[in-house]
Amino acid sequence: MKKLLLFSVLFLGLFFSDCSSTKPVVSESTSIPEPPEPPKPPKKYLSKPGCVKWDDLPYAEKEQIENTYVIYRNRLKNKDMDGAYELWQKVYEKAPAADGMRKTVFLDGVEFNINFYNQTQDTTKQRAYVNTIKKLYQEAMDCYGDEGYFNGLLGFDLYYNFPNHATDLEKYNYLKKSIDIDGNKTAAFVINPFTALMIDLYLKQEIPQAEAQKMAKLIPTIIENGLKGDEAESYKIVASYAPARLEELEGVKGFYDGDYYKKKYLGTFERNPTNCDSIMMVFSRFNWGGMPQTDPDFAKISQAYATNCQAPTAEVGTASKAYLALRDGRYREAVDLFDQAISEENDPAKKAKYALINAKIYFSYLKKFYKSRQYARQALKYQPNMGAAYMLIGRLYASSGPLCGPGTGWDSQIVTWPAIDMWKKAKSVDSSVAKEANKLINRYRQFMPSKEDIFQRGLKEGQSFNIPCWIKEKTVIRAAP
Repeated sequence: MKKLLLFSVLFLGLFFSDCSSTKPVVSESTSIPEPPEPPKPPKKYLSKPGCVKWDDLPYAEKEQIENTYVIYRNRLKNKDMDGAYELWQKVYEKAPAADGMRKTVFLDGVEFNINFYNQTQDTTKQRAYVNTIKKLYQEAMDCYGDEGYFNGLLGFDLYYNFPNHATDLEKYNYLKKSIDIDGNKTAAFVINPFTALMIDLYLKQEIPQAEAQKMAKLIPTIIENGLKGDEAESYKIVASYAPARLEELEGVKGFYDGDYYKKKYLGTFERNPTNCDSIMMVFSRFNWGGMPQTDPDFAKISQAYATNCQAPTAEVGTASKAYLALRDGRYREAVDLFDQAISEENDPAKKAKYALINAKIYFSYLKKFYKSRQYARQALKYQPNMGAAYMLIGRLYASSGPLCGPGTGWDSQIVTWPAIDMWKKAKSVDSSVAKEANKLINRYRQFMPSKEDIFQRGLKEGQSFNIPCWIKEKTVIRAAP
């Protein structure tokens, strides 16, 4: 009877177990296996196929080259050039593309060769180093593309580091290619040397005017875009140099059209619509640029001139003709006529006055600083206490930062010393300019070199110093306050 009862219980348990659920019973100790990870997508390298990176090497060699790369980079940072170079050669030979994501090996190779170049005076060796640098830049382009960037680097190096190993036209062409490729995204370091070369080559008639005009319009656009981008800080330096250099081309008749002068100078008239000096300046710039007098803005300026300006009544003959030529933007004719007026005049004060006007024409309109100073000094011969002449020379020097340097830094800052010298001289001989002179002195003191810059060059405050560039003045070293 007990056996029968036990059998019944087992039977019913099995029966209800089967009927209670179709799902399998899973014990607590049983785990669900994780699904396999999906395969990782292949690496996307920046280097081109065929340019060897260390991922292309057998594992053991790959690991060795990676380690060698890290070691040589550390040595390079610590200025152990010789130790770093030996290891760099091994990486360059085996995996010039590094990890396929960086151009470091090629750029480090350039740095090594610049260092070797600077350590020798042997021109044959120097030429070999320059050729190696060109080869490295070409290999970098073949490996990573980025032709605009690397052409810019090569042009930059040839301009600043190896100026005697390429013509100005060759340097210009490398930099121009960088701009042609990268356009508004051109690297900041390209713009300053390109601007300087473009102006010099155009004035020497080695590039056509149409090309120079095209680039002169493009450069401000590139700078404007650069000031909004990742290189904004670098472009601030560019903006302190290139636009000022481009103003030199205003001295070339026909280079800029009337629209250029309207955009640049109309605001001066609108802010001072009854001031005769402002009216005359804008009137003459419009004429110089060939703006038709039917232009509505030019018509307003002409009316303002008729209402507010009169030719100097005391001036007759040659001087009167000179003033009319100046008003009409015939600057070179005006200079010649004022020269003639100087030779015809007996009054030293008038001679000084005409010479100073010519100095202003060369400064403001024809953009010839050395000629402007020449006429300012001529004015001082006729009238030694003419403070305005010293004031103008000071402005010439203060405006020479872009001519004598990159627009910032030592070479561009030291021009403030002779400028301040001139303004001090101006107020010492002519009290009527003292207020303006003090204003300029206080403004430009802050742009003098720092104490650190002076010390790093082995110089001391109070020492005499000869300013190079076109200025060639002896002055005294001073630090910014």
